[in-house]
Amino acid sequence: MHVVIFGASGMVGDGVLLECLENHRITSVLVVVRSSCGRRHPRLTEILHADFYDYAVIQSRIAGLDACFFTLGTSAAGKDEATYRHVTYDLTLAAARAMVSPRLTFCYVSGAGTDSTERGRMMWARVKGATENALLRMPFKAAFMLRPGLILPLKGVRSKTPAYRWAYTALGPILPLLRRIAPDRITTTVAVGRAMIALALHGYAKPILDPDDINKAAVIGG
Repeated sequence: MHVVIFGASGMVGDGVLLECLENHRITSVLVVVRSSCGRRHPRLTEILHADFYDYAVIQSRIAGLDACFFTLGTSAAGKDEATYRHVTYDLTLAAARAMVSPRLTFCYVSGAGTDSTERGRMMWARVKGATENALLRMPFKAAFMLRPGLILPLKGVRSKTPAYRWAYTALGPILPLLRRIAPDRITTTVAVGRAMIALALHGYAKPILDPDDINKAAVIGG
């Protein structure tokens, strides 16, 4: 299976990349990033690309693949709805339209609490819901929306956001306990990566996966 990852320089994307490189069923991994993901591997090819709203110059290089694992995302904090929609909906759909194919499985990391009705009070949830709905309407082989809650970084993966790194460090001693008492709300970078691989290879019973679904799918993709 030949896959492309968007956002491999971020925490979630890096975790997904590691799982792909460790899985013998992944023949090749292409990553599209603004700056280098910092990893090297015989099956890894990196494309440095500046404009994530226009893929014309790399169109031929991202065509004919089996799966896209889209992990790009940003916080809505401090943004109005138009700005957040541009960096979420418009950015995601630009990549999806450049790659749309009946042989491609598109996996999108969304978020717990996303509003599929697009009419709720939370701005970010409406925008994420609109993004999910648009992806689900596109003529892919399949499309899956992953809605993780708290994602724990494993295998040395770290967030590039200082505040998040501080939070993970502070919560470190109690994270194992949280995983035991709330397994349906917590997942890991390993589980997200393995779940995406499983979705691309085998599909899933429903197109929208909550943390518990992600963890279940990860068992298949491990």
